[in-house]
Amino acid sequence: MADDLSQTASRPVAKMLVLEDDPASAEAIKRFCDEHHLVALKARRHRLMAVLRSNIDLGAVLLAENYGGAAADSAAVAQSIHALRPELPIILRRPGEPTLDGLAPTLREVVCAAFTTTDMAPLRAAVDEYLFSLDFPSALVRGICEITEARLGSLFRRLAVSRETAYIVRDRIIFGEVFSLIPLESAWCRGYMMMQVEEEPMLELIAQLDGHEGRVDFRDLNSLLGELTNLIWGAFKDRFMSKPGDAARMTVQVPLLVNHRHRYISFGSSNPQLCFKYRLTDEATGRSVTVDQRFVFSLNWLPEDFAETVYEVDALVDGGELELF
Repeated sequence: MADDLSQTASRPVAKMLVLEDDPASAEAIKRFCDEHHLVALKARRHRLMAVLRSNIDLGAVLLAENYGGAAADSAAVAQSIHALRPELPIILRRPGEPTLDGLAPTLREVVCAAFTTTDMAPLRAAVDEYLFSLDFPSALVRGICEITEARLGSLFRRLAVSRETAYIVRDRIIFGEVFSLIPLESAWCRGYMMMQVEEEPMLELIAQLDGHEGRVDFRDLNSLLGELTNLIWGAFKDRFMSKPGDAARMTVQVPLLVNHRHRYISFGSSNPQLCFKYRLTDEATGRSVTVDQRFVFSLNWLPEDFAETVYEVDALVDGGELELF
């Protein structure tokens, strides 16, 4: 039972924007989301575009066919969503059959699947295909959290470190103004780890650290984020990428694309991203900042070859990495 609970806690969730006018259908969708590691979010119709332009991380959109009162209204909303966030899957809730048959061409070209509240199987299939298409082993998710929290704690000794549940996104939205990228390459994965922060809140926090005495600029932030990225990468490599045969790597690369005006980054793949959010809090002042971490396995992903390196305590003591009291 303990292992089952641990695996459940380590399973990522995904956020779904639900656009639904019918209360009974909304309740059925809410139950479905609660049962399938999905977080259902709502947005007021007049604020929908503003929400989508924000930094909110999403996995998909669930849209009622008659959202707004008529199919034509729903089609207009779907087209607007697709124009603004084309990477987001739009899944249509229909009152009749769970197919795309009979839809207006303008709607059919921007939705990826359909379902009804009387037959949720197509919704489950769409969620598996578009959100949970990659299987992230529980040991990997749990290990990333342990590694990152330990490194944050070592760099920010006076601050409390907490985190949210890991989650999956399909969007390409950049968080904050500063980010670092480092490649991840092994026999079972190839991609990137990205660390992102908001500049001003982090600078204010760094200014309170020992040795800075309030005199900080963007160079201090760059240095600290680079050090944090290297520390996490090194521990990740030792724990998850030291398997024999990892040196045999493909050399194929794809270009990264960054559009700062639209806060957009693409890694050349439609694979979902594994995301983590950590919060650093100064309990004396209540001031806190968020560190956003993403893993993008865009070049190679073979979870069946994943293996965690487990170190025995005696070996760590003999190697000098641990000491006995």
